Amino acid sequence: MDVSGGSGHPRSGNDEPARPQSGPTAPAADGTQPDPAAPTTPGTPAPDPQGPDDNQDPARNNDNQNPDHTPPPPPPPHTPPRPPAHHAAGEPHGGGKGGPGRPPQRRPEPGGGLLMGRPFGVPVYVAPSWFLVAALITWVFGGQLDRVLPELGAARYLVSLFFAVAFYASVLVHELAHTVAALRFKLPVRRIQLQFFGGVSEIEKEAETPGREFVLAFVGPLLSLVLSGVFYLALLPVEPGTVPGVLLAGLMISNLIVAAFNLLPGLPLDGGRMLRAVVWKITGKPMHGTVAAAWVGRALAVSVLIGLPLLTQSGALGSDAVDNVGMDTVMDALLAAILAAIIWTGAGNSLRMARLREHLPELRARALTRRAVPVPADTPLSEALRRANASGARALVVVDTEGGPVSLVREAAIVGVPEHRRPWVAVSTLAQDLTDGMRVSAELSGEELLDALRANPASEYLVIEETGEIYGVLSAADVERAFVKAMARPS
Repeated sequence: MDVSGGSGHPRSGNDEPARPQSGPTAPAADGTQPDPAAPTTPGTPAPDPQGPDDNQDPARNNDNQNPDHTPPPPPPPHTPPRPPAHHAAGEPHGGGKGGPGRPPQRRPEPGGGLLMGRPFGVPVYVAPSWFLVAALITWVFGGQLDRVLPELGAARYLVSLFFAVAFYASVLVHELAHTVAALRFKLPVRRIQLQFFGGVSEIEKEAETPGREFVLAFVGPLLSLVLSGVFYLALLPVEPGTVPGVLLAGLMISNLIVAAFNLLPGLPLDGGRMLRAVVWKITGKPMHGTVAAAWVGRALAVSVLIGLPLLTQSGALGSDAVDNVGMDTVMDALLAAILAAIIWTGAGNSLRMARLREHLPELRARALTRRAVPVPADTPLSEALRRANASGARALVVVDTEGGPVSLVREAAIVGVPEHRRPWVAVSTLAQDLTDGMRVSAELSGEELLDALRANPASEYLVIEETGEIYGVLSAADVERAFVKAMARPS
């Protein structure tokens, strides 16, 4: 089942070269931050706390939302993450996690539990919560075995534990089906995680076509149905009322429930991904498919919250109807609430992730880059700021005797130097040496830009043209602000 959402790709932004802007933000002599409305003085370029001007930041055009998000200079150098697409499935309580809509930050390394192996090169983790659900299944299934096979005695809990492990092995097969399909379509898979409410296959990119999206979602429930059929065939020659017979019957039924539940047409379930693919195919817009499947998912969450306790109490699920409210009724209501919350949250996360992917192309290195002025290494900071102010630049690049860039003057370092000391501070003492990872192409945008910044975290990057010429300096803080602005914009 998937909790990511769609990936629309609108084109927007400004391809024109960066226009002259105010220089790097500099504090007053007393160390306080300058007033943006105050007139500038020689050697102190006009501050611009908003980052690049509106004509250069596509996330600000026609948008005044999120007015309170203006971090004090200098903001921490975050790099936005590439949003992963999560395919979560497994038992009928599948769900997933997501954190879209937050200010960008570096993606953590894969992890999340006990590493069990790397089938097809993809790490498989067992989350700590799995041990809790394994204990719960062992206890519940052990009680059922006591009624069916009372002669087992305490050994029934060993049989129940085997069932829990075998069941989650089936969940892993379900997730591996998603993984193999994703790898077949050349989509990177970050990890597989087995957790309390099933499994999650974290696929880092969206399928390029609705047909591939449909296949990618359908293979999981299909494998669960196949497993159910295999357990049914294995059950035929087994004598009923034996340990093998009870185990095979339980695995057959549980995999059938997994398949049926994940085929329900609402995000974040696999059936929701399939519905999204169908609407995407009909309308030609993946965002429309995401919206439709997400709202169906929310309706499904409400139905589970209300309908599951009613079905249990009515005896429609195979148990005797109960007139009074007992522990079973409370447990049914609690399970329904947890399932509904997971489905509702997953549907909302899918919408947010779709909006994020829709606006990612607006993050363009060329549009967010600050104009820079080249200065020799021994240039006093006050003189460098004067040159920047005169040329309308907002960044300083230290160059060698032949004019080649060697380092970038950090904005945070400039802010930390009092104005009265700037004539005696050389720019080279405030600069950070350039590495290959700090050189980015002016043509980068969207996920490619975020990938480049995340791979080499820094506060500033040198933006170069395809010819090798200096285009300007890109601040990670400007990318962060543009990212948050883009997420605040309506789809």
